[in-house]
Amino acid sequence: MKYRIGFGYDVHPLAEGRTLWLGGVQIPHKKGCVGHSDADVLLHAICDALLGALNLRDIGYHFPNTNPEYAGIDSKKLLQKVFQLVQIKGYKIGNIDATLCAEKPKINPYIPSMQHTIAEILQVSVEDISIKATTNEKLGFIGREEGITAYAVVLVYKQDI
Repeated sequence: MKYRIGFGYDVHPLAEGRTLWLGGVQIPHKKGCVGHSDADVLLHAICDALLGALNLRDIGYHFPNTNPEYAGIDSKKLLQKVFQLVQIKGYKIGNIDATLCAEKPKINPYIPSMQHTIAEILQVSVEDISIKATTNEKLGFIGREEGITAYAVVLVYKQDI
C-alpha cells in the first residue's frame, strides 16, 4: 500500500449579518465567516489537506476567488469536487483529524452533525472523521471574535496493484 499525508489550514474573518457554516453545518450565531464562497473554514482546511496529500496544489488554485462561478458556493460542493480528484488519482481516505479554533459559538454540540456530513461526502465512516474544537483563551483575533481558523490532517492510501 502507498500512504500519503496532507495538512490543511484555513482562516476567515467573522462579520455580523453572515451565515456561519462549519463542517457543512449551519450554526446559529450572530456572526458568520466572510469569504468568496460560504467561507466554511473547516471544509476548506480539509480540501487543502486532501489536495496537499496528492500534490495537487491548494483550494485557491482549483477554486479561485476571482472566478464568479464560486461566488457564494456551498463548500460541500467544493469538497465533493476535491473528493473526485482523490478518486481519479486512485486513492481512498483513511482518516481525517481536524481542529476548529473559535472563541464563540460553542462548537461541540455540532460536531456529530459535521462528522456525518463530511463522512457522507467522502464515503467513509463517521469513525474516520475526528473534529475537535478549542478556543484561543481570548487571545488574538480569534479571542476577540474577529475570525475562526481550522486545521486538518488527512491520511490517504492506494492499494498496490
